[in-house]
Amino acid sequence: MHIAVGLMRLGNSVATIDLDARQGTLSRYISNRQKYVQASNNPISLPRHYSVDPIADGASAKAAMEKLRLLIEGAMINHDAVIIDAPGTDSALSRFAHSYADTLITPINDSLVDFDVLAHVDGQKMEILAPSHYAEMVWEQKKIRAERDRGSIDWMVVRNRISSLDTHNAREVNRLVSALAKRIGFRVVPGFSERVIFRELFLVGLTILDLKDAGGAKHLSPSHHAAREEVMTVVNAIGVAANRDNAQ
Repeated sequence: MHIAVGLMRLGNSVATIDLDARQGTLSRYISNRQKYVQASNNPISLPRHYSVDPIADGASAKAAMEKLRLLIEGAMINHDAVIIDAPGTDSALSRFAHSYADTLITPINDSLVDFDVLAHVDGQKMEILAPSHYAEMVWEQKKIRAERDRGSIDWMVVRNRISSLDTHNAREVNRLVSALAKRIGFRVVPGFSERVIFRELFLVGLTILDLKDAGGAKHLSPSHHAAREEVMTVVNAIGVAANRDNAQ
């Protein structure tokens, strides 16, 4: 959501697709944003949003993927950027969506449990044993993307909910992420600190980038400024050019 708003504030038209319809967090976030606009008459930007239902038992996976293909390619034609929120679990639709990514963003908490999604670690030696199933899936989708249109996927790993405390666990996660980046070829991007403000804004559909304009705050605290910088660091790392004709 913060990436969508960041790109819109740079003047880009944005479509969002929620593939994680059962959890539906992104869809509810945008619904909360729509309710805020209606209640406040504040014309903050909204992305064009689509929610995709999971494949039902007995349904045709091939038909569902064709429907998703048409949705993605149509959104790409009509918008400057398309953001797809994929579920945390493996699925045919998620794998298919991965193959369309120009930029793949994988957030991981500062936790060895989260790191296990990327690679398996020897608990005694604290060394990487092998890439995980997810990392292998990304590699397969990179090959499919290259075969389909000769495109490439820029994989970014973003550390999330980073503690302000310097702990042994945080140092180990940072070391392992950096080592794995060299091994399987992703970029490590400075991520988001553990901040209450990120969670509080969900219920009103706002982001830290909206806070001053839509929220009516005259002055942002140093913590809020730091949070905005964190978001824009990730947005800028994606490399989508600003549409200067429409930028706010």
